[in-house]
Amino acid sequence: MRRALLRIVALLAVLAGVNYVVWRWLASINWDAWWIAVPLVVAETYSVIDTFFFALTMWRLKVRTGPDAPPEGTADVFITTYDEPVELVMTTAAAAQHIRYPHSTWILDDGARPEMRAAAERAGIGYVTRTEDWRDKPRHAKAGNLNNALFATEGEFLLILDADQIPEPEILDRTLGYFADPEVALVQTPQFFVNVDEADPLGNQAPLFYGPIQQGKDGWNAAFFCGSNAVLRREALMQLGIVGYVRDVERTVRTALRASDRVLARAAREARHDPATAELIREVRVRVAEASARLAEGQSVGEVTYRLQQDVDRVSRTAVDRDLVAMQEDLAAIATLPLERDAELAAFVVDEEALDRLADREWSPLGAIESVQSILAAVAVDRPDEAQPVMPMATISVTEDMATAMQLHSNGWRSVYHHETLAYGLAPEDLGTLLKQRLRWAQGTLQVMLKDNPLAKRGLSAGQRLMYFATMWSYLSGFAAVIYLAAPAIYLLAGVMPVTAWSVDFFARFIPYFVLSQLMFLVAAHGVKTWRGQQYALALFPLWIRACWTAAANVWFGRPLGFVVTPKTRESGRAPIPWRQIWPQLTAMAVLVIATIVGIIRVIAGTADGVGTLVNTVWVAYDVVVLSVILRAALYRGPATAEATATAEEGQR
Repeated sequence: MRRALLRIVALLAVLAGVNYVVWRWLASINWDAWWIAVPLVVAETYSVIDTFFFALTMWRLKVRTGPDAPPEGTADVFITTYDEPVELVMTTAAAAQHIRYPHSTWILDDGARPEMRAAAERAGIGYVTRTEDWRDKPRHAKAGNLNNALFATEGEFLLILDADQIPEPEILDRTLGYFADPEVALVQTPQFFVNVDEADPLGNQAPLFYGPIQQGKDGWNAAFFCGSNAVLRREALMQLGIVGYVRDVERTVRTALRASDRVLARAAREARHDPATAELIREVRVRVAEASARLAEGQSVGEVTYRLQQDVDRVSRTAVDRDLVAMQEDLAAIATLPLERDAELAAFVVDEEALDRLADREWSPLGAIESVQSILAAVAVDRPDEAQPVMPMATISVTEDMATAMQLHSNGWRSVYHHETLAYGLAPEDLGTLLKQRLRWAQGTLQVMLKDNPLAKRGLSAGQRLMYFATMWSYLSGFAAVIYLAAPAIYLLAGVMPVTAWSVDFFARFIPYFVLSQLMFLVAAHGVKTWRGQQYALALFPLWIRACWTAAANVWFGRPLGFVVTPKTRESGRAPIPWRQIWPQLTAMAVLVIATIVGIIRVIAGTADGVGTLVNTVWVAYDVVVLSVILRAALYRGPATAEATATAEEGQR
């Protein structure tokens, strides 16, 4: 009944949204104020598309009660850490040791701390840190830490935990049974935080995502890895690493062959008056073309590159032999030159006639040799710039989780979302830390979109493409938010209308769309509180915009993003309010309040339309209420109630 109702409401919300936005484009844009009218209708179109994505996600919402098969297989528990307090990590490790299902526990210490190693050894817990192969090589943050550990352990299944995520003893018993299906590569469970009080002004719990959204994606076989509290199949990850290595090598070789052909084409033009050199270059170009054709036919990269290198070596030796003969002839010619010793210069000199003969001589085709050597260097198939050639966890993003899941799905593996809290962690307790965490999540997601867009990714089903893209699409909302904040302020301050009129036609289309979309959220949430998430979707608009341009600068221009580990403990003293990060929201709130006052004064003075002012005042009031969460979060100092503090302490114990 819930799914049927949800589908009905979702369908009606999408139809109402399409009806509204089509009417807006065709009949209501105020072209006299196109500079705000067009951006507003574009923002509304973005929102309708967002509504469609949410409705599509909910269409196949899947509620699992647990695996049908008993748990089987060997398991490793990975606890990733970098600079978290040793005591906190050991608390998690001790809880991991008490997981009932037989397993090995490993601390993956990316900080290589002697005190962490000593504590692990005292507790009889495995300890892994980077090998020397990683020295002076890209580290790839958490993904690199996990990739290093994959080659130091042997369990068939991997439970990955952050340093603060305390697992329940039954976590493997409740998840490993899903892997009886040989196509399942990932089982994700929710992340739940014990240091969050009922008000949750920082919006840490994300019950809509760790619930209906992941359950909806699960119905499309697109539930993805969230970095912690997940079990993965080692075989799937290793296959992913090998396939990625082969594809990367193929891509590198194809690029090298194309570049080599361009070099040889240029060399051929320069050697058109030298038959010997021209023939040499022509032969090398034929071998390169044959190698490209064999790759296109599906022959193995190793076989193609080996054969090409053998062919090039043979041609190169021929060129060297020719040059040796030529050089011998050159030396013989030089030996016959009439040399005279200049007493003043104490050196041999050549007469003018000898210089003319040397200038007229044809020398060996050294340019062709250089081209051959360029090809040899270009078709190398190793990865000298990486610590290890095979990288099972995706390294294209500062957040490895979504990228790895998408690669698994594109390779034909399945995922499961098991909606049962089986681990308890610690969330950020101040706004500054939260902003850093959310920025990294957004940047990582957008990196994946720009580097490996799911809409064009081979191997994904249509549903999977849309589910991944929907998550990425949501981070573009910052631009729409700016328009939603600016439009009512512009009307109230200057009387500029983005629509032709606040008519019955407008309200008859907008109100049903708005009500149905909100009803869809309520039915999907099924009692879960979603208001805080809706607030932050708008209130963090400067962060989402910053994530867009920094991710684009990283992907397109190579500018570094950096990687900030989210602190798992509160710093001593009061955390400073991040005024520099939230000034856009505070400025927007001030402008909206001022605009409302000006709008009311204009109505009293008779210079403004009452209906339009009322509509925009309600709009402004909604925006201010939404943005106010930022101010509340800035003043937040962690859970204030004794109950919340006791819950956090009990969870950590």
